[in-house]
Amino acid sequence: MSDIESHRTGQDTSDTPGTAKGQTIRRGGGDPGSRGRTTIADGVVEKITGMAARDVAGVHAMGSGMSRTFGAVRDRVPGGTKSGVTRGVKAEVGEKQTALDLEIVVEYGVSISDVARDVRENVVAAVERMTGLEVVEVNIAVSDVKLPDEEDEEPEPRIK
Repeated sequence: MSDIESHRTGQDTSDTPGTAKGQTIRRGGGDPGSRGRTTIADGVVEKITGMAARDVAGVHAMGSGMSRTFGAVRDRVPGGTKSGVTRGVKAEVGEKQTALDLEIVVEYGVSISDVARDVRENVVAAVERMTGLEVVEVNIAVSDVKLPDEEDEEPEPRIK
């Protein structure tokens, strides 16, 4: 058995003082679930954040007006790069922590401070629960207010 195989299996078949030849010795103590590294991509955290923010009452949309317009067009183009879920979300992910920046549009008549607080709470809970990362900050920029009589800025599809 090679050194790599014995490391992976946790077995040592070499002669060790105090053991009989061929006797199995367990190596690498500790929980097997803690061996190795798990990395989480920025895009994963951005998707979780986008979904959690959209779940909050009073959030009309994510991103600025222009980014929503371009995003709507990009979503209709085959092979478009960025998912609509991540629009308005930027994540910086480290080994154990993450920082988040969100740009939101709120519904007219809601308390912006209450919506921002609820978004922070929902995002922190979702990201920490799903990733195990500590969320060190959630910065929220309110870029617009959706008035009741305003139409959405998303362009009409050319084909139906």
